[in-house]
Amino acid sequence: MTAGLGPIFAVVAPVFLCAALGFLWARSGRSFDRAAISSLISSVGAPCLVFHNLVGLAARSAVLVEMAGAALLAILGSLVAAYLVLRLARLPSHTYLSPLVFSNAGNMGLAVCNFAFPENGGVGGDGLAFGACFFAVSSFLHFTLGVMLWSGRFSLRELARTPLAWSAVLSVVVVAAGVRIPPWLSNTTELLGAFSIPLMLITLGVALSELRIRSLARSGLLAGGRLGLGLAAGLGVAQLLDLQGVMRGVLIIQCAMPSAVFNVLFAEQYERSPEQVASLVVVSTLVSFVTLPLLLAVALGTP
Repeated sequence: MTAGLGPIFAVVAPVFLCAALGFLWARSGRSFDRAAISSLISSVGAPCLVFHNLVGLAARSAVLVEMAGAALLAILGSLVAAYLVLRLARLPSHTYLSPLVFSNAGNMGLAVCNFAFPENGGVGGDGLAFGACFFAVSSFLHFTLGVMLWSGRFSLRELARTPLAWSAVLSVVVVAAGVRIPPWLSNTTELLGAFSIPLMLITLGVALSELRIRSLARSGLLAGGRLGLGLAAGLGVAQLLDLQGVMRGVLIIQCAMPSAVFNVLFAEQYERSPEQVASLVVVSTLVSFVTLPLLLAVALGTP
């Protein structure tokens, strides 16, 4: 990567501007059906994006397995560390553990990985493919382990109703079986997946305009915990597995993203202090916009 702030600004600017567009759109009073658009992304766009990028790594299945393993290890490491922190702070784990563990690997993380590690100066390089792999692992855990943390019981029902999980499973089957995807299917999933990233960022901005901050001091500390624990997990696993290049950078970026917006929906569904969780999501996202240049410098190896 070229030294200096230019490459970092080129990554930060589109992420910030797209989210700002969503925020200003909502604040202007214009109509934006966040529920419908989020459903379109989660049911069509994101599954197609994950499928297209994971199948695209079929020729390097060993690398795909390595990335998935690193993501799993980092998320589970964050889980243990976050649980200990909450116990020491005497805060309820059924409310705050999931927001501290599961990062915004979709709305924000995919965009950052895409722009940070493009292919030949364009989009759709290994950064997006590895980012999609992390996103798939994180989503799978979020709808299994995460739901168990919120509800206090284990259930596969939420997972079975999640197209993204089926997309990830289908991708693994295709890669493992060595199935050759016809061009029409590859082009279709690429086209449908392409709208996900800009819409994710715009929807993130809309969500930030709707969520409110409560208990700023506590939210600030927890937001710092989310970003700090994530960064530590990413760096630790990258060092442990001796990851290099794009894979190392993507793991660090995805681990250190702010708390996932989906945590707010789960908090509302299971009545786990949704206002407090929403506040944590907002504050961690706002702080991440400030810390993102530093995170990119670490991930890109920029002096």
